[in-house]
Amino acid sequence: MLNRRNFLTAAVGVAATAGLAACAKEDGSSSDSSSGGSKTITLGFSQVGSESGWRTANTDSVKSAAKEAGYKLQFSDAQQKQENQISAIRSFIAQKVDVIAFSPVVVTGWDAVLKEAQSAKIPVVLTDRSVESDESLFVALVGSDFTDEGRRAAKILEKVLEKAGHKGKVKIAQLEGTTGAAPAIERAKGFKEVMDAEHKDDWEIVVSQTGDFTRAGGKQVMAAFLQSNPDIDVLFAHNDDMGLGAIQAIEAAGKKPGKDILIVTVDGVKDGFIAMSEGKINAIVECNPLLGPQLMEVVKTVHDGGKVERWIKTKESDFMQDQAKDALPTRKY
Repeated sequence: MLNRRNFLTAAVGVAATAGLAACAKEDGSSSDSSSGGSKTITLGFSQVGSESGWRTANTDSVKSAAKEAGYKLQFSDAQQKQENQISAIRSFIAQKVDVIAFSPVVVTGWDAVLKEAQSAKIPVVLTDRSVESDESLFVALVGSDFTDEGRRAAKILEKVLEKAGHKGKVKIAQLEGTTGAAPAIERAKGFKEVMDAEHKDDWEIVVSQTGDFTRAGGKQVMAAFLQSNPDIDVLFAHNDDMGLGAIQAIEAAGKKPGKDILIVTVDGVKDGFIAMSEGKINAIVECNPLLGPQLMEVVKTVHDGGKVERWIKTKESDFMQDQAKDALPTRKY
C-alpha cells in the first residue's frame, strides 16, 4: 500500500505531475486556443458510490467546486463496484478529458487502467483513498491520514472510558469499512497500533467484521455482534453511518448506546453529531469530506504543468460528547 508518510516527498511523483501535464498540452487536449484564450478544463471524476452521508457530502463538494471553478465535469457513480470505476476511467480516456480524478473502491487492481491513462497522457489524481500501485501512475492524493484517524480514535476512547468511569478489561467490537478499502485497512491498523502499544493487557477486540460503510450494514452486523458477544463494552465504527445503524441494533436489544455500550466513530457528518448531542455516540474523529476546492486547485496546477505536493492533507478535529451541542450548528455536512 502507498506509504502516506513518504508521499509528500516522492520525487518521482512530482516529476510525473509536471511531465504528464506537459504531455497533455503537447497532445492538444489542454492547449490554449488559437485566439489566445484558454480551453475549459474537462475533469473526469469517478466516485465510489453514495453509501454514506460522508460520501454524499464529498460528491456535493466536488460538483460545486468544479462548477465554481468553471470546469466541465464528467461524473460517474461506481455504486461501490471496482469494475464500474475501471469502466468509467476508460470512458474518460476515450473522451480525452484533461485530468482524471477518482476515489478508489479498493486499494488493489488499478495498474492496468492507470497505465492506459498514462499512455493517453492524461494525469490522474487520487481523492480520499490511496491505492497499492506504482506511484508514477498518478500525480497526487487529496485526502486524509486514515492510519492517524485510527490512532486518534484509540486515544479519544481513553478519554471516553475515563469519563465513563470504566475500570478493568475493555471488550471492543469493531465495525470495519468495506473490505480492501484504504480507510478500512488503515483505520484498523492505527487503532491497533495504540491498543497494542498502550493497552495490551486491558483492551481486546472481541469481534470485528465489515459493515461496508453503510447504515444498514452497521445495524445488521451489530445485531449479530450482540448475539455472540452480549457483554461488549465499546463499539469502534469506521464511519458514522455504521455507528448510526449499530445504535438501532443496540436499542432493539434493550441496551442504551453511549452508556451500556460506549461508541466511537469516524467522519463527523451531521447525523453523527445529532446522535452525539443525544448522548448516543460518545466521540467522533473527524474525516473532512469537503475536498472539492483542494481538488480543483490541484487539477488546475497539474493542467498548467505546475508541481503539486504528492499528498494534500485535509484539516480535521476530534469531538467528545460534551462538545456536540456547540459544534452541531456549525456542521456543514
